[in-house]
Amino acid sequence: MPKKPFTHTPIKLEALPNSIYYQLRSLPEHTIYPAHEHPWGEFVFSFSGVLEMQAEGKEFRIPPSFGLWHPPGSEHHGGNRHASIHCSLYIDQALATERGMPDKTCALLVNPMLKAILNHLRLNPPQIPYTKEENKLLDVVLDQLVVTPIAGSYLPDSKDPLLAKVLAYLKENPGSNRPLSELAELFGASERTLARKAQKDLGIAISEWRQRMKVMHSLPMLQEGHSVESIALELGYSSASAFIAMFRRLLDTTPDEYRKSQS
Repeated sequence: MPKKPFTHTPIKLEALPNSIYYQLRSLPEHTIYPAHEHPWGEFVFSFSGVLEMQAEGKEFRIPPSFGLWHPPGSEHHGGNRHASIHCSLYIDQALATERGMPDKTCALLVNPMLKAILNHLRLNPPQIPYTKEENKLLDVVLDQLVVTPIAGSYLPDSKDPLLAKVLAYLKENPGSNRPLSELAELFGASERTLARKAQKDLGIAISEWRQRMKVMHSLPMLQEGHSVESIALELGYSSASAFIAMFRRLLDTTPDEYRKSQS
């Protein structure tokens, strides 16, 4: 019998208690985040689990090593299918604008320095009122966010009828290694048409989208204790080393290092 979803109630504040306000959350599987918005920006980083959010008419699926930025006033909702530990950094609207944070919801690539600071804050969450040193550290986080590369929605969807069918097929068959030419033929299109639609609608090639999908598919399997070898085979890799290389390229860590970080 499926577990009843857990609804997470967003914080209700008249104003931020600090211009950069940090919150750490540990949420169970099947958590729902109701639609809400606030007059300050929010950067969300997942230490474990994949963030699945909807905002500004787009879907965002954000794995660890990436974060999600919501600008002030952007309504968003979503949830997590698996248990998740993540933090939110709420940033005053004037400060976010002054420092040049993006004006659209987007995924941000978290560099090693920023990840190390976020992990430090996870182990030592600051309490209001923040000390001078904690405020300085949070300001460094904001400095890093401003220069962090934007990664769009990381695993974008498409409303194009042809492309939507191809992406749905790949999600349902994560171990498929059909080349682009066969995928195009399977859905009655030319390889050139499918490649053009992917670049226009997704901003990335089908091959890159497929690798991102595979790594996101692997995360809950790693947390559930599956071996790297079995995951590699299920996802269509000829060897564990090929899967590990892909995983490291996309998430800047190995599958075993990721698994250890979740314990």
